[in-house]
Amino acid sequence: MRVLYVLATYVLFVLLFPVLALHRKTRHGLMERLGFYGADSLVPRGDGPLLWLHGASAGDLLALSPMFGPLRARFPGCRILLSTMTDSGYAMAKGRLASEIDGVVYVPYDLWGATRRAVKALRPDVLVLEYTEIWPNLIRAAKRGGARVVMTNGRFSPANVGKYRWLFGLIGNPLRELDLLLMREEDEAVRARQLGARPDWVLVTGNTKFDALAAGPVAEDENLRAALGLTPGEPVWIAGSTHEGEEAALLGVYARLLPKWPALRLVIAPRYVDRAERIVALAREAGLSVGLRSRGNPERGQVVVMDTIGELSRAYRLATVVFVGGSFTKRGGQNILEPAGQGKPVFYGPHMDNFRDSVALLTGHGGVQVRDAAALEWELESLLASPERLERLGAQALETVGRISGASERNAEAMTTLFPHGRPDPR
Repeated sequence: MRVLYVLATYVLFVLLFPVLALHRKTRHGLMERLGFYGADSLVPRGDGPLLWLHGASAGDLLALSPMFGPLRARFPGCRILLSTMTDSGYAMAKGRLASEIDGVVYVPYDLWGATRRAVKALRPDVLVLEYTEIWPNLIRAAKRGGARVVMTNGRFSPANVGKYRWLFGLIGNPLRELDLLLMREEDEAVRARQLGARPDWVLVTGNTKFDALAAGPVAEDENLRAALGLTPGEPVWIAGSTHEGEEAALLGVYARLLPKWPALRLVIAPRYVDRAERIVALAREAGLSVGLRSRGNPERGQVVVMDTIGELSRAYRLATVVFVGGSFTKRGGQNILEPAGQGKPVFYGPHMDNFRDSVALLTGHGGVQVRDAAALEWELESLLASPERLERLGAQALETVGRISGASERNAEAMTTLFPHGRPDPR
């Protein structure tokens, strides 16, 4: 069965390689993706274990980041290596997370040869895979290389259980090779056991992304405010992680709010920054002045487009109110708890399929779900007219996020059980 998967991955790779090589998310780092890591990619040798943490995208790496401190506390002298699939994730690790880690690489394609070359070069003691990043060849190569393999923030959608069961029956079950499955919720732990994970190796520890949400103001916030061309004291509406088809509707809402709140500023942070110029054009078509964050918004535009990576969570601290995108389209939503963790009232649309747990947690407790742009306009107008309600919703959002933290500490503690003495034996 495993041979079938190995052969299938090579066939698929040949067919998909032109897309992978040209796509804006994955077109860099080809040699590393094939398992060839140069000397500048390798983490220096040390006395502590090498912990290899993998997150597919920039957002996934941010969700892993709260574990860095607890892991260093429990594995003294450890070295933390991040891997990612996307160019934006790589840029995030090289920039915002650089001071907290020891190295970053592109994850190898899940090919028999690439994964074995990667493990041989990197020599991890622990491989941590996030969410549903189940890559059979990489898991097998890590195990053969002597590493423990852990899933964190584990999730298995009920809609996909049948597909996983069929696939695992065809290629062999990679869950049986995992040493620890740290799941977000009990129902997801149940599904992991149903899919064949060893029951005593499945634990419910929560979601580490919640641990990074609540953060107080820092000096850099005012620098970002200046770079966005915002003035202290003026109301700011931030529309974060927006997708194609949403910005035009949001700009229309904003234009209709302006006569009553002329000081209101709109900051749009598209999910993909290469769409920034398109949003600038939309704003101008709507008769609005607009500037780019990367240029410092010298125009002091009514609308500011964030065309930089890794600053949205900090920008949320500058907001009066937030709308999170991907929810007026059928993309399944984006992270609504991030702005909630900054104590901001959060609006989101009806399409939040990928964040149902967050919607259940936040709606009515600092979060407001709206069916369309007209409903959003009505809610924003009502909220801006009631500073007391605005403050109350923000406080509820912050309190809600505060109740769900602690997964990073629980994950790090659980990982110490993988080794007899709390850490890997020296190789």
